[in-house]
Amino acid sequence: MILLLAGFAACTEPSPKKANPSTEFFIQQTTINQVIDSLKLKSGALNTLRLEKGVKHAASLWRAEDGTSADFSAFCKSNYVVYEAERELLFDKVSKNFESIYGHFNKISLDLRENVDLNNGPMLEIDKEFSGYAVGAHLLSDLYASKIAFNLALNFPYYTLEEKEKFAQSVTRKEWAMARLGDIFVSRVPAELQQASAKAGADADIYISEYNIEMGKLLNDSGKQLFPDKMVLLSHWNLRDEIKANYANKETGKEKQEMIYKVMERIINQDIPEKVINNPNLQWAPYSNKVLENGKEISCAAEPDKRYQQIINNFKAEKAIDVYNPEMNTFILRKFSGEMEIPQEEVETLFDAYLRSPQLAKIAAIIEKRLGRSLRPYDIWYDGFKARSVIPQEELNAKTTSRYPNPKAFESDMPNMLVKLGWTKERADYLSAKIAVDPARGSGHAWGAQMKGEKAHLRTRIPENGMDYKGYNIAVHEFGHNVEQTISLYDIDYYLLNGVPNTAFTEALAFIFQSRDLQLLGINNPNPDQEQLNTLDTGWSLMEIMGVGMVDMKIWKWLYAHPESTAAELKIAVLTITKEVWNTYFSPVFGIKDEPILGIYSHMISNPLYLAAYSYGQIIEFQLEEHLNGKSFSAEIDRIYKQGRLIPQRWMEGAVGSKISVKPIANKLDKAIK
Repeated sequence: MILLLAGFAACTEPSPKKANPSTEFFIQQTTINQVIDSLKLKSGALNTLRLEKGVKHAASLWRAEDGTSADFSAFCKSNYVVYEAERELLFDKVSKNFESIYGHFNKISLDLRENVDLNNGPMLEIDKEFSGYAVGAHLLSDLYASKIAFNLALNFPYYTLEEKEKFAQSVTRKEWAMARLGDIFVSRVPAELQQASAKAGADADIYISEYNIEMGKLLNDSGKQLFPDKMVLLSHWNLRDEIKANYANKETGKEKQEMIYKVMERIINQDIPEKVINNPNLQWAPYSNKVLENGKEISCAAEPDKRYQQIINNFKAEKAIDVYNPEMNTFILRKFSGEMEIPQEEVETLFDAYLRSPQLAKIAAIIEKRLGRSLRPYDIWYDGFKARSVIPQEELNAKTTSRYPNPKAFESDMPNMLVKLGWTKERADYLSAKIAVDPARGSGHAWGAQMKGEKAHLRTRIPENGMDYKGYNIAVHEFGHNVEQTISLYDIDYYLLNGVPNTAFTEALAFIFQSRDLQLLGINNPNPDQEQLNTLDTGWSLMEIMGVGMVDMKIWKWLYAHPESTAAELKIAVLTITKEVWNTYFSPVFGIKDEPILGIYSHMISNPLYLAAYSYGQIIEFQLEEHLNGKSFSAEIDRIYKQGRLIPQRWMEGAVGSKISVKPIANKLDKAIK
């Protein structure tokens, strides 16, 4: 649950008289010029660039219901702050107010989603309705109506990514924070459209959170049960992790992996019988696609493309908002150039270059040799380079279930984990005291606080018999998120710089924590080649996550080219896209064509265009790990994440002294392969 309140920056009521408010601005250029000239005389030509940008930006947001052109002129002349000392005082007061607003709205949202996110009893329809309610949808409508928004847009104008990059080396941290204040008032979107977007996202999230496969009810075509009776796996996370876990199972591991892959294919193709989803009362043979009840075959209809309807719903909600964003008039632009602050074209170019790397085929040859067989499509998740891959899953499960029977046990152990990673006991207690652990319905997630005094939340899924290793591994990942969320809120100098540049940077620390999960369990790996194996693991997993990120981006490009498509049409398009991406990048490595496996990721359904952040997260993780080698882990993590929400490349330069790049990975891969 990243950037929960980002939507607050784009909500207000449009003028009912305007057909296209994004292009037909109410304030004309002549009025803008007159206001600028008048204010230049008043200010003695101080801060001319800021003055011009402020007036122009405020004018782009002004509508007929806000007043006449004369009203706009009078407003600017009365509210423009000339002197920097007064502007800093204004900024300080506004920052305090926004922390209170965002913090309390975040708390309300947590409360309203509690019965959907947490495993605390039956979920009613009213719980779902409240979970989709965007508590802050009308916030900026009110701020525009009261003219507060115009005051801030005038005195703290929005700067584009290009402008931020140009000034990155010369501005102070307070000036960075002021620029982030300018990011709040970029456009005006009707509150009802923002609410519709929130509801579409919440509905998709609920759909995914309830997409469980009863593994104990799966049968092969001989009627044999392969998985334990009460094993229930959430798609796609738990299914993927069960594939990973079975590389250490030399007896039945491959048979289990093949069955899981068939389940994934059924989900992607939407020929999975609808009644077997989240249903412990039916048996299912995924190869033949037969369903049995009390040992007798019954007829079951396939899931009616619900998976793809969620994507359609999200697309329509976002497309309705496009017209109100003159600078970022597609969801693709808003996610990449806006939220991620890395242009989509740049992301795709980097992915394309890496996915064509000759080292990937060499890693594949190493994996084939280690497996003693040709690669299968699900080997995109090959887990054999990790230390845990040689430890039987049963041994790992026994350790985690006994140590963490419930969420409170994990919460109580967090200070000890941080001490093992190098923090002092005092610092470990300080960070852990600001994180609460809750029982999740779904796979789990990290939800940060939005004001000091509130806690971040680690939601993790723990079965009745305790936390299994897969759940523990995910929980350690989320713990990394929570540590970042705590450092970058509580230890930041300016509230509006809280957080990280984009989700990739919090994913990086989550990956770093996750890679130390065995260390936190007290299991040491004596393998002298582990550093090289870790590099191979990074190189291989980066291929996998870049591939699904590429699919996600291409799906949204297709949607914009076919805005009236149905769920059935989108399904055909997604299957085509997944196979095209596979054939372009993966087929030369795997020697297999036309595989749809890249379409299984649940993020595409409930968190569209998020997957690219994972790839950048792994790249950043690798660069951070290189930097951390030989240094104090805890001291450097504290220093690096106290930088806050600078633009991505500036943050990375401050962290490790260089920009985001795959070159360090490529260089180390050559050595590791040899």
